[in-house]
Amino acid sequence: MTKSKAKALCSWEGIASYYNIVCKSSTLSNGTWYHAHPSPLARLIKNHVAFDPEERKRRFATTCGPATLREGPATDDCEGVETHLRRSPGSSSEGSVIGSDLGNGSRVAAPRWQGYAPLREYAALGDGRTVALLARDGSVDWLPMPDLDSPTVFGAVLDARRGGCFALEPELPYRVSRRYLPSTNVVETTFTTAEGTAQVTDALTLPGAALTPTRELVRKVEGLSGAVPMRWRVQPRFGYGAAGTRINRRAGVPMASAGTDAVAVCTWGAGEPVGADGAIKGAFEIRLGSQALLALSFAHEEPLVVPARSECAARLAETGHRWRAWLRDRAYAGRWQEAVTRGALALKLLVFAPSGAVAAAATSSLPEEIGGGRNWDYRFSWLRDSAFTLDAFLALGCPGEAQAYFWWLMHATQFTEPRLRPLYRLDGGARAPERPLAWEGYRGSAPVRVGNAAAEQLQLDTYGELLQTAWLYATASGRLDPDIARRLARVADFVCASWRQPDAGIWEVRSPPQHFTQSKMMCWIALDRALRLAERGLLSRRHAPAWRREQDAIEDFIETRCLSANQNSYVRSADAEDVDVSVLLGLLRGYASPQHPRMHGTVEAIRRDLAHGPFVYRYSGDDGLQGTEGAFVACSFWLAEALARCGHLKEATELIPTGRAG
Repeated sequence: MTKSKAKALCSWEGIASYYNIVCKSSTLSNGTWYHAHPSPLARLIKNHVAFDPEERKRRFATTCGPATLREGPATDDCEGVETHLRRSPGSSSEGSVIGSDLGNGSRVAAPRWQGYAPLREYAALGDGRTVALLARDGSVDWLPMPDLDSPTVFGAVLDARRGGCFALEPELPYRVSRRYLPSTNVVETTFTTAEGTAQVTDALTLPGAALTPTRELVRKVEGLSGAVPMRWRVQPRFGYGAAGTRINRRAGVPMASAGTDAVAVCTWGAGEPVGADGAIKGAFEIRLGSQALLALSFAHEEPLVVPARSECAARLAETGHRWRAWLRDRAYAGRWQEAVTRGALALKLLVFAPSGAVAAAATSSLPEEIGGGRNWDYRFSWLRDSAFTLDAFLALGCPGEAQAYFWWLMHATQFTEPRLRPLYRLDGGARAPERPLAWEGYRGSAPVRVGNAAAEQLQLDTYGELLQTAWLYATASGRLDPDIARRLARVADFVCASWRQPDAGIWEVRSPPQHFTQSKMMCWIALDRALRLAERGLLSRRHAPAWRREQDAIEDFIETRCLSANQNSYVRSADAEDVDVSVLLGLLRGYASPQHPRMHGTVEAIRRDLAHGPFVYRYSGDDGLQGTEGAFVACSFWLAEALARCGHLKEATELIPTGRAG
């Protein structure tokens, strides 16, 4: 295997993991769950790894396999999981058996803990404007409206009591298998009971040319065998649960509203809807060969569209067709075909279609450890993700998405340049004020935050990522708009004037600013890319001598202040001895040659001090926050790529499937 091929494999899998927002799911009902044993490893939407306190002591001991849904035939997603007990509806005693082994190869949905499903058990639905999280038990526990960074209508993943949800499940004990329909972001869940089998198909439908609702969630229920009694409950809680919900009917259709937000609950063959206690609910029986349809039609500051059944059914089918058509044009044929395909679809879910921005994640405030406070809102677009994103789009054969994202990036940064914000809103706005919500947080992990104060920080590495992104775009397109070129030159000038400042770094620490090594490396990269663009005639050469002079000064600072002679390794910050996995990014961007002994020394130091099996911690020093760090899955793939570039191809390729199995 060649170095270039190994690098490509590592990079592909890194992208697939870095943007993978898909987890597995569990249960919501009128009752709570009894947990038979400690929770296994939970993989979070932002790819942090969360632990119960006792689980963390055991490091990465797990009881479950990969936290992903696979395409193709519906299968058991987690082999060897014990049967859990759940309170039977209407029962006052915990421990009543409601799930049991029916011997059909599927499994009981994992128990909820005080109403919370295991994070690994969520799947993602999306329509290019927002993302919903669907638990294995059929409950939609997260849905911002109308956009991904808007307040939520359903937020039970962060507050089981006050967040709101859309539950749909059998009334009998059941087992569950599910999958994504091949090459789509449409989820198919099969509930098997002693009386029969029902199948639910879920999607946030993609808008068409005709008049359609602002946003639409469609759930189709089909009877595969026997007769299965089903129940459903729509419990909207607008504005993060702060707005009072009104329930009424218009033209016979039940609706919920608050202020300028409204949702129509349209059902066909799903029983008579009943409104009570801030919810709309119903029950029905699905028999072999029969179908029911439930659709939520949302509106925000505009008229509420009430669709016909045929329209909802047609949009659900068309949504699957359009996902498959999009994926057909993507280019990848290699060892990790399934992971790359699913990673591409997950990345597409994070693209905000109205602007072309790409969100870092679909959620807010999922914890790095249960009960901890490292809970952040990631529903914004980070500049440091830009080079990863553009590279992925170009490699996937998505020139339209790449161009839209680049121009969104240029639009967003023009209002603050030459100084850059670390993150921007999906509409390009620069402000994202951080505030806590009066929610208890996932399994009591408070605070729940919306907005992100990191938007106000100085993070010097973002300048390197912006120039790297411009370099990728320019080399792919062969041109730069003259106005964009002038702005990029001003950014390079700003780096020359600012690189000596301490900053918050890539990890956005809340401790005092430091001279982080990776920040300095990325300032070097920023000037390197500016010089390369100037050499191609895409930027003015007028300031090139100053850029080269400051680049040399940065290198001198790194080599004299950010290098440990004892470890022959670059360290986390100036005059420190602890290491930070982020320096791999500077090295992978080209600060040092893969053959350089210090590159090898840094890789070995990170493996020794930060790696635990296939997982890698980000750093080990103080960051001004209480609690402990979880591992960051993307770091495993940075390490794999670094190993490949250093010539350790066998170790690099072995690390990738091992990492996926966690």
